[in-house]
Amino acid sequence: MKGAGGRLALVALAGWALLGPGPAAAQNGGRQVIPQDELRSVAPNVYLDCDRRTCDFDYIKTEITFVNYVLDRQSADVHVIVTRQGTGSGGNEYTMAFVGLKRHQGKDATLRYYSAPTDTEDQYRRGFVNVLKQGLIPYVYDTPLAEFISISYAQREDYRPTPASDPWNYWVFGLGLRGEGNFEDQAERFSYRLNVWSNRTTEAIKVRLSAGMNYYHRRYEIPDEEPIISNSNRKNASAAVFSSIDGHWSWGGSASLYSSTYDNARLYASVGPAVEFNLFPYAEATRRELRFQYKLGFSARDYYEITILGLERENIFTQALQVVLEIKEPWGSVGASVQGSTFIPDFKYNNLRAEFGVYVNLFKGFSFNVGGEYSRIRDQISLPGRDYSPEEILLELKRLASGYEVSFEIGINYRFGSIYSNVVNPRFGNM
Repeated sequence: MKGAGGRLALVALAGWALLGPGPAAAQNGGRQVIPQDELRSVAPNVYLDCDRRTCDFDYIKTEITFVNYVLDRQSADVHVIVTRQGTGSGGNEYTMAFVGLKRHQGKDATLRYYSAPTDTEDQYRRGFVNVLKQGLIPYVYDTPLAEFISISYAQREDYRPTPASDPWNYWVFGLGLRGEGNFEDQAERFSYRLNVWSNRTTEAIKVRLSAGMNYYHRRYEIPDEEPIISNSNRKNASAAVFSSIDGHWSWGGSASLYSSTYDNARLYASVGPAVEFNLFPYAEATRRELRFQYKLGFSARDYYEITILGLERENIFTQALQVVLEIKEPWGSVGASVQGSTFIPDFKYNNLRAEFGVYVNLFKGFSFNVGGEYSRIRDQISLPGRDYSPEEILLELKRLASGYEVSFEIGINYRFGSIYSNVVNPRFGNM
């Protein structure tokens, strides 16, 4: 929520200790003193539907004390759904959807908080909590708590640049280097990773450039045997440009270079266009989307070893169709995707991949989740045309032939007892 040239800051001064512990309402210096139990009973119950990697729950409960925090939606007067997506600068956009329940039915709102890529954890959580306060204030207007709420206006510059003031013209650059090692008397393992990237994002166009290299080394000493040594590497570079057509359509293209000893890829050079249609407006992407994406591609492949088809190199045309569904509502969330790809014109070489996840709050205290992934694999034409040694299999140096891959998870949760979660006790961490 922004004002002209600044940001609106709502400051809640409603610590329970300020309200007085008297057994009945009284007057104290012109201010009414109200028992804490009475204030707790009129404070709105809030269910914060947020991933723990996004929300610092202990900090939120410490900073926002004029609401009751409850553990399930069925006990709530306000359901706050928090979603996150990356911004072009490398920061994040946090969308907070406030859904009024019970006596607040129909009192809904959506606010957004933008974090800068250079924000510290403390800067991020302070800004996040400030916007969360803004969204919660309307639910205490008609309660005795309103007397203890003050509002201030904090003038500050928004960190997001405008085209006229941004010397980088929306370009963002990054560089990362990471290494790790483990050394023992009869074994040694070390690896390093290098990544560089550059992005530019505007409402009309999105540009992504990246390159990286991974290297892995392992050595094992075996008594009376020759040492087993394995080295593997992977290199990649890619460029992609995507442009908006309207509120539902987008198009673009990408190009990439790829090399991997694991995938028998000396060098893959690929290029191709893509088009996407979102059944829902892109503006609603944080809450729901149903995207249909179609890609065409041409790839020139050079292999380390002769493949199962007897080829050292080949040129391939490919196509892929993907459907992605993402929904996050007060009752839970659903995510699913299906992708099919084939070579052209050899359609017998194909791959079908499907994955889904569902999380549902069925009734008070009871929820369940189920998820899974399935791949039907018929496109492993790059596998070496020879048998692998035991060392290559055990050390996972080469991709193995497979017709399918399946994984799944299921969970059931039931919680009962106190509906409140107001108290913060940091002793012994999370133990």
